[in-house]
Amino acid sequence: MAYTITKNCITCGACLPECPVSAISEGEPFNIDPDMCIDCNACAVVCPTDAIES
Repeated sequence: MAYTITKNCITCGACLPECPVSAISEGEPFNIDPDMCIDCNACAVVCPTDAIES
């Protein structure tokens, strides 16, 4: 199951450089492509608002 970004996202961009497969794209809120996500948890660890869920 891919990670998702909730409405708690403040679009800070902390997650973007952490994704090893570039599955995260900018938006309001940011978006994770479920077909690309490898469930590595790297993005969730750096999210300051805990907006990224598995």
